[in-house]
Amino acid sequence: MSKRLLIVSAALSVSIAMIVAVAASAAPPATTPTVTPHWVTGLAAGSGSTVGPDGALYLPEPTSGKIWRVDAKSGTKTTFASCLPGRVIPLGGAMDVAFIGNTLYALVSIVNDPFFEDNGIPFDGASHNGIYRVDGPSSCSLVADIGAFALAHPPTADIFLLAGVQYAMEPYRGGFLVTDGHHNRVYRVTLDGTVSEFITFGNVVPTGLQVDGNTIYMTEAGPAPHHPANGKVVAFSQGTAPTAVASGARLLVDVERGRGNTLFALSQGDFPPCDEASGECSRMAGTPALHNTGSLLKVEDDGTLTEVAGTEGLDQPSSLEIVGTTAYVVTLGGEIWKIDNISGPPYGH
Repeated sequence: MSKRLLIVSAALSVSIAMIVAVAASAAPPATTPTVTPHWVTGLAAGSGSTVGPDGALYLPEPTSGKIWRVDAKSGTKTTFASCLPGRVIPLGGAMDVAFIGNTLYALVSIVNDPFFEDNGIPFDGASHNGIYRVDGPSSCSLVADIGAFALAHPPTADIFLLAGVQYAMEPYRGGFLVTDGHHNRVYRVTLDGTVSEFITFGNVVPTGLQVDGNTIYMTEAGPAPHHPANGKVVAFSQGTAPTAVASGARLLVDVERGRGNTLFALSQGDFPPCDEASGECSRMAGTPALHNTGSLLKVEDDGTLTEVAGTEGLDQPSSLEIVGTTAYVVTLGGEIWKIDNISGPPYGH
């Protein structure tokens, strides 16, 4: 080799080393998620949530039928509307909210069921299990009566709430997809009030939804006592069978996409002890997880679910929203916990 080639080769090696060193020094440092417990308090109860076109958080209060608007930066909460049916039993009520354009819609569940009349439980017969449109601060209009559809098309399963337990909603092709955790199916609901079965499952207890183009991600809590092996994130599209994306966590209740292709799931936590052999666990279906046992989970490429550092001990989380690298977790007790830096290394791509 000539001296000129040796010199060029040596210079090239030095240049590559300098580029690598500069790139390494410019790489962002690994970040640790920061949890702010009780970031927002004072709600009577919590369930679902959504991010509005204005960037604020919107969440229903199941007990009262109120909808709150929460500023995503300051945490300041204001009443957006008070027009939905309130909760009848310690389950249901205003469960979830979602926008189509600038119009907010709300999902209401377990406010009208033959079970109430059969067991002498007082209820407002004018209320409906279904989707309502929020027309103003004190005006909501029924768009689709999902409970009536459920009564007319009962599942072939052992159920006691005949009108179902509609849990979460997600915009889909000009209408909505709605999970029913009791009837084990997902409904397709259009804005003209048409309700149909989109997909039906075995006893998997479908909960949260995330729509990404033609792909629908859904969490399965699994039947009580919600063994980790039954806690899954699955994916499907119209006309296709669900495939498992990840599994291995108790009582999964929501799934959301973070930055890039990262998926996050929400585990409500450990189910109260029960005796499976006696059937006691089945009778406890719908019971929330134990306090302070929930966590935020990252869906790994190998199909596992790993806890995001510092999020162990979430208190009965029920809904998840992600804005940038910040996660907002709504709890059953009526709080929002904020978790910053969830998508930085090593938790993102």
